[in-house]
Amino acid sequence: MVNPSTRNAPAGLFQVGQRPAFGTYLAETWRRRAFAFWLASSRMTSDLMQNRLGILWLILKPLSMVLVYGTIFTFVLSGAARPVNFLPYLVIGVFVFEFFTGCFGSGSKAITSNSKLVQSLGFPRILLPIAVVIEQSLKMVPIIVLLYVLLIALGQPIMWTWLLLVPILVLMAIFNLGVALIVARLSAHVRDVQQVVPIITRVLFYATGIFFNVEGALEGHPVLLGIVQWLPTYDFVSLARDVLLTTYSAPAVAWIAAPVWAVLALMFGTIYFWRAEARYGLSD
Repeated sequence: MVNPSTRNAPAGLFQVGQRPAFGTYLAETWRRRAFAFWLASSRMTSDLMQNRLGILWLILKPLSMVLVYGTIFTFVLSGAARPVNFLPYLVIGVFVFEFFTGCFGSGSKAITSNSKLVQSLGFPRILLPIAVVIEQSLKMVPIIVLLYVLLIALGQPIMWTWLLLVPILVLMAIFNLGVALIVARLSAHVRDVQQVVPIITRVLFYATGIFFNVEGALEGHPVLLGIVQWLPTYDFVSLARDVLLTTYSAPAVAWIAAPVWAVLALMFGTIYFWRAEARYGLSD
């Protein structure tokens, strides 16, 4: 029996304010995937054109962070908290964490920054957070190229394991999408969430051990160390360091936790976001 509220909707379109069945929702999302890629590429192009340095800002931001933290903590860190090969360790941490930062921050604005589009057109709203993750993934391409260049310049030997960084980042993108879906729904109804996102990001930045050795710093606190080692950002950064550095080995738990986090985040995020599909166009 046809739902009266959607009887007059054109084929392939959803009436604003209605939530389709989950299977139909996923099928329509896949059918309209080109829209997500177009939206991601157009936004990226627009953002870059607003700055004179354009694409250079994609690498200048993480590079400037490396220079600042490298300059400060080269003289501050000592003992077990100071990682071996400090600069390569720092570069990998900053560059990989930047991927999460971009998806988390932009994901929180995926719905609110497109309120007119959401209110006027009937399409799967999940395409908006997906476009955010695609955009951030595209921005990671020059960052990863720079990462490889810096590692070589810092004297790191080229290894076949460097190729494993790609599947690790793909896994991280899946996790980032799940997080973006969750925070997109939360901030769509409670704008204050966007003010909390930078705070959470900063806490995770330090807890992940971007510029210091977590294992060494928490050597006398096994319970706290165990908790930190299950943080998703810590796991993904640790895996990246494992495949790129000869002087670092990720905890065994990271190889298990990372894919688990990715799958759980995507599953929960998708369902959680879909359940509020009918409310997005009404609450902005």
